[in-house]
Amino acid sequence: MNLIPRKYFLDDDFFNDFFEPTLRDQMKCDIYEKDGKYHIILDVPGYDKDDIKLECDNGYLTISAETSSEENEENKNYIRRERRYGSFTRSFYVGDIETDKIEAEFKKGTLKIIVPKIDEKPTKKQIEIK
Repeated sequence: MNLIPRKYFLDDDFFNDFFEPTLRDQMKCDIYEKDGKYHIILDVPGYDKDDIKLECDNGYLTISAETSSEENEENKNYIRRERRYGSFTRSFYVGDIETDKIEAEFKKGTLKIIVPKIDEKPTKKQIEIK
């Protein structure tokens, strides 16, 4: 992604590497509601199913992914290295939910999560003033 046109800088790789990492490393997602359920579709390219962990705590659904490089890095003189290894985390507030009914499927770098909604009971109460 070029935020600044090439013609303004001689070494635009510096600016690409400066601006891009936060955009490139973020797990992008779509969230929609259908049939009384929340659907979360999250792009997690470069990770295996075993690298991904889902947790639900205090109304927050947390998705984390972690991978590491196991290659021997000796005798390599990289010209450019864009493939990164590390961990990423995203959290979504889903409120009170039945955690046993959450469904998740991982296929071809895309994680699909279905979170059933609970019918919320009104907690607002009018108080009479005496």
